[in-house]
Amino acid sequence: MKRLTFIGSSGLGAAGLALGTALAPATAAEAVPGGTNLVERRANFDMATFDRILGRSAQYRMLWEAVAYVPTFLNNVKNSINGLTFGFGADPSQVVTAVAGHGPSGSYAYTDYVWQKYRIGEYFGMKDAEGTTIAKNVFLAKRATSTSEDPDDEHGSYQDTSVEALQSRGVTFLTCHTAVEEQSRGLVKRGFAPTGMSASDVAADILTHLVPGALVVPSMVATIGVLQQRYRYAYLTIQ
Repeated sequence: MKRLTFIGSSGLGAAGLALGTALAPATAAEAVPGGTNLVERRANFDMATFDRILGRSAQYRMLWEAVAYVPTFLNNVKNSINGLTFGFGADPSQVVTAVAGHGPSGSYAYTDYVWQKYRIGEYFGMKDAEGTTIAKNVFLAKRATSTSEDPDDEHGSYQDTSVEALQSRGVTFLTCHTAVEEQSRGLVKRGFAPTGMSASDVAADILTHLVPGALVVPSMVATIGVLQQRYRYAYLTIQ
């Protein structure tokens, strides 16, 4: 397996490891998206798949970078798509959006398995509006309770800021291989990883337990440059 991880609700199919599957040492590096080195090597990166997903024909390309934990960030992503499609009249198929989350925001693409096993909310100091530490990926599941096609319906899909809802509208969530490797070292050093796990073990565990549709890239900061130069993505961020 090369380094494309689970492609799911964005309509690109599904692939990946079964959760919890043990890996033989000889196949571990190939089975982990991006490989098991701290610095991802070219041989572990499927550039053709990267280009196919993020380089497809489109009139509008938006690249949202998120580093610090800003809970309203995904609302801005939703608003940008709504503005283009309903305000400017863009064909939804001609809008391509990538979310470049690293640092705490990279955890939007981690499954509950990862959040709970490594106490991600506690590690990053992520709290909800009441000041309670977030214990699972509350950003993931769709929240819409209405089937209305009215974009003004606050309970409809067009106002849903969840990862799954945005993926269904063509948003690709990127995961930085370098960030995962660095975070894994921090998780081990600060005692958030189970006893006996190495940083490499933790990184492989995280990278094989990402949310469906997450796309692993070698380095987020490098990827931002590639997307801007090669495909002319417009860069946006929220401070």
